[in-house]
Amino acid sequence: MKRFVFMFAAVMNLLLVDQAVKAAAIARLKGSAPVVVLDGLFNLAYVENRGCAWGMFQGHVWPLAAFAVAALAFVLWKRRSIFPSGVAGVVAELTLYAGILGNLVDRLWLGYVVDLFDFHWGEHHFPCFNVADVYINVAAGLLILTSLLTPRSEPAGGKS
Repeated sequence: MKRFVFMFAAVMNLLLVDQAVKAAAIARLKGSAPVVVLDGLFNLAYVENRGCAWGMFQGHVWPLAAFAVAALAFVLWKRRSIFPSGVAGVVAELTLYAGILGNLVDRLWLGYVVDLFDFHWGEHHFPCFNVADVYINVAAGLLILTSLLTPRSEPAGGKS
């Protein structure tokens, strides 16, 4: 029970950070020009993303929301086989849940996801993203890293 309470509290705190940053973006950036943070590299910009990554599936809010719910349910169901034991596994699990929920809240509440981090090099722009997207990428990175660093166990019965 203690683990569940810790996990729930941690996910809710991460979710609150995501939603607070998005609320600040709405309050300060909506309707204004992007704010240059690092000239030629990074701006803060208000973007209403009605699709998903890289703007794909524009206008499909409800199917994307349903997919997020299904993905969350699947990850919760398979969590023991997805996330490794240890700190990296816990962080990956927490950040993945918070990332999925952060963008799901936007889709259900606003009908779009608020993106604000705008990286670019000259005229080339990386797709705008948000804190929830960072969480999802941290989780994916940790899962990849732990899978690469974890020694493989031999199949039962020794070498084939």
